[in-house]
Amino acid sequence: MASTPPPLMKKHSQTDLVSRLKSRKVLGVGGEDDDGEVHRSKVTALTHIAAVNVITFWLLISAVLFTSTSLMALAFPNQLYEIIFELTTTRISIRLYGGALLCISLILWNGLYTAEKVIIQWTLLTEACYFGVQFLVTSITLLEMGTLSNSAIVLLFGEIFFLLVTLSYYHHLGRRTKKI
Repeated sequence: MASTPPPLMKKHSQTDLVSRLKSRKVLGVGGEDDDGEVHRSKVTALTHIAAVNVITFWLLISAVLFTSTSLMALAFPNQLYEIIFELTTTRISIRLYGGALLCISLILWNGLYTAEKVIIQWTLLTEACYFGVQFLVTSITLLEMGTLSNSAIVLLFGEIFFLLVTLSYYHHLGRRTKKI
């Protein structure tokens, strides 16, 4: 007597909990990410990753700009001041400004290489505070001098632009994403 093999049973992965959990783990949904957030779909997980990549790119641009400006202020203090205010000044104040910018750029470079959400938020807040204070100081200085050069106008608009972009990233990183 030849025995017939038992009929093959089809496995339904929708009803098998272990298989569903493995599939969701492979897709990267359902589990906690580095920030402790649980993404219920791949779309929210990918959106979160894209937002982090954009913020990381912004921190890279900021770190490069702060580093280059600080090095220029340290190496060529007279030229930097003359470009902005079209006046000459002592080198010591511009070199101190360059040193402060270099310190902030080190904070930005450090924030670039971390995955901690809180550290990135503080890095963005540091940058936003700098741009806010620089805008106020530059505006008051230009009002006291009574002159307004094209370079100073570009500087003021640049400070406002960078302040708004940095604050928007800070706000985006600080709010919780809605669970779908």
